[in-house]
Formats: sequence, C-alpha cells, structure tokens
Amino acid sequence: MSITTDIDRCFASTYAEARQKFLAAADAAGLDVHSHPHPLVGRDGEALAMDVARAGPADAASLLIVSSACHGIEGYCGSGVQNALLADGAFARRAAEAGVAVLYIHALNPWGFSFNRRTTHENVDLNRNWHDFSRPLPENPGYDELAGYIVPETWPPSADAQAALEAYARQHGERALQTAISGGQYNHPQGIFYGGRNPTWSQQTLRHVLAEHATRCSRLGWIDLHTGLGPSGHGERIFACRNDAAALARARAWWGDAVTSIYDGSSSSSPLVGLMWSVADEACAQAEYTGIALEYGTVPLGEMLESLRGAQWLENHPEVGDTPQRHEIERRMRAAFYTETPAWKQRIVEQGAEAAWQAVQGLAATPGK
Repeated sequence: MSITTDIDRCFASTYAEARQKFLAAADAAGLDVHSHPHPLVGRDGEALAMDVARAGPADAASLLIVSSACHGIEGYCGSGVQNALLADGAFARRAAEAGVAVLYIHALNPWGFSFNRRTTHENVDLNRNWHDFSRPLPENPGYDELAGYIVPETWPPSADAQAALEAYARQHGERALQTAISGGQYNHPQGIFYGGRNPTWSQQTLRHVLAEHATRCSRLGWIDLHTGLGPSGHGERIFACRNDAAALARARAWWGDAVTSIYDGSSSSSPLVGLMWSVADEACAQAEYTGIALEYGTVPLGEMLESLRGAQWLENHPEVGDTPQRHEIERRMRAAFYTETPAWKQRIVEQGAEAAWQAVQGLAATPGK
C-alpha cells in the first residue's frame, strides 16, 4: 500500500469544492466521468450530480466499488478517500495487474452533501430506502412510541422529552434505545432515520449505475464510506452483506477478523432495515458479492444523535431565520460527521487505502476464497 499524495488537498470544505476535486482527480488519472444530474440545485446554487468514474475494462471479471455520501454530509470524508485513491498510481497499477476494475461513485446523495444534511432532498435516509414498496414496510414500535420526544416541538429539547428517552433506556436498555431511534422507521416523514414510502432519486440513479457497470462481473466488492459511529478516527469495517456465513468468511479473509456484523451484535451499528447494499444481491445477482461499510468515528454516539435531532428540528421549522440558533445547530451537525483536522484526515485515508488494497487482493484471488 502506498499513499504519497498531500492528504489535506484531497478534502474539501463544500460539496462544490469536493466535486471539483473529484472531477480533477479522475481527469488526472485518465478516467472519464459520467455525471447523473440531480433535479435540484445545491445550497449555493451549484449543480448537483452523482458522478461516476471507472478504471478498468467494462467486461472485467472483478469489480470494486468505492462509494461516498450515501448520507450526504458524510461525503466530506468519503470524497477525500476517493480523491486520495485516484491520485495513487501504485493502487491503480496494482488493480490493473490483478484484473480488477474500480468504480468510483462520488456523492450518492449530492443534495445532502451540499446542504450538510444526512438525508436526501426527500428527507429520506438512503440507507433505509431499499424495499419493495408494493409490500408492507417494516414496523418500528419503539420509534412510534418516542417520535415526539426524538424530534420534539421545541429545541433544545424539554426536560420531559429527555426524561422520556432516558426512561425508555432504563426499561429496555441503551442498545434498544439506539435501535429504536436509528434502526429505520416509515411512519414519521418529519423524523430521523426515515426510510420513505417510495424509491428516492438516489436509489433510482444508483440502480442505473449498477445496471451499466456491475452486471457483467463475476466477483463484486464494495466499500461504502461512512462517518458518525465509533471512536474518533477509527474505521470500523462493518459487514455489508446478507446474513451469510460464506460471505462473512470472505469479508474477514479480505479485511481481517476485526470485521464486525450487525447480525451478531459485534458492530457499533444497531440492526438496520432497508440497507443500500441489499441491491447488490438483487441487481448484480450474477456476481459473488463481498462488501463492507467503512464507518469512521467522529464524536460520541449521544452527541451524534443530538446533532441529528437538532438538524431535523431545524428542517421542520423553516421559520427559524439566520440566527445564532441555526448556526449552532448547523455547526454541531457538521462536527458530528466531519472532523476537520489533519490528523483525522490522515487516519481516514490510511485506513481507506488499506481497505481498498485488501479488496483488490481479495478480488484477485480464486473465487470463493
């Protein structure tokens, strides 16, 4: 593994800057970019798009996807890792020698990236949006019970709202409270972790990207880059496949025994529904699929959830103008998902590069190993 680029130059302070850097990095690597324009404009009036760059032949037997900004604001991290990989000539050569094509998907959720929101413009958590919407959606009675306290009418939350959450945790456990809040819910469109009632633009666009790029490979790896859970700067490798022992064994052979799983409780993430990676088994059924969510820590869990609650309250109250309260909520939200220090960025890129090199090695190995 070799990362020799200037790490700080890979990262950005706005979506527009991140996109410009990705386009420039792809061009410098000799790659064409196919842009899928978003129907809306960004926070500063800029064009929004899901941008896709591919290194390697269209009919490569092995394909690695590296994607960013499933959760909008988390794209600051993911974009930085993608830019560093694009600038790493040694990585590109190793992938080519191994016969592994690499597909960079920049800004799965460009609207959220631009507006410093975790959700799409439909106020949907893209990583809870993958369902057959003609069938009944999952129920989350815990969220239903707590909805008015999770995103209260007033901000900061009243003592009663906080007391209700604490009482739920005492009765059911802290992990149960985390699952109730973050597991995914479909009854409260002005709440957090809302999975929607229809496919989002991002979901439909990603399906088009996969149909174009990921239906001819026989082996598929996927690293989806996230932030917000775990110790600051640590990249947790969360198993991102169905609950399948062979797939988990492959993931741990590629990325090490430290790969965690929501299925056995070893992950910092709660069990979730409507996960994005499920599309790999559906849309790319011809391929042996192995994937992880690379989840980088920023702030403690409680602070991360408080930032989301505040941001959703602000979204629900557009009458709040250009006030100190708005600025504080937005500052807190950004800090919860992007640690803007050189040391954090260095650790992020080092771990992201290691995971990408390991994935190439795994995809180059004999199928099934």
